[in-house]
Amino acid sequence: MPDPQRAAGPAGDRGTSRGDPGLGEPPRPLAGGLELRTSSFSDNTLIPGQYSYDGGNERPSLEWLGVPDGAAELVLLCEDPDAPAGTFTHWAVTGIAPTSTGLDSGVAGRNDFGERGWSGPRPPVGDEPHRYFFRLHAVDRELGLGEDATGQDVRAAIEGHVLSTGTVMGRFGR
Repeated sequence: MPDPQRAAGPAGDRGTSRGDPGLGEPPRPLAGGLELRTSSFSDNTLIPGQYSYDGGNERPSLEWLGVPDGAAELVLLCEDPDAPAGTFTHWAVTGIAPTSTGLDSGVAGRNDFGERGWSGPRPPVGDEPHRYFFRLHAVDRELGLGEDATGQDVRAAIEGHVLSTGTVMGRFGR
């Protein structure tokens, strides 16, 4: 029997998720929360191949609204919790202006491929589709992280400083 958490779910609003659901939970609305959106794929559906590491490695479009008052910085992480060796960071961006509504500012850190910026999905051949969580965090202080910051560095720096989080999740398999 297929794993229901790994099966592609029904398409909801195109690429919209609110709140920060747990890994096995569907998106849930939050009144006045940070909302992350993408026009590149629908939330909880398969990510098109053009965004994959081997299929063009195009960066998905992201935009948001509902940044809370008091946010000093926005931080983006895209992570695959289904990677064989544990959670794999595909994208880490810090220093995003809290007044922005899209990814037009910020400092791209190092992903777990050892590269700066976006590196798309590339799960092992034959695995069930992996989940890729795009999370935008509004934090209450400037983190001061540079271009060598890793996902681990970002997670440590935001600990205890997150005001709100918006999440979009896509799946990819090969």
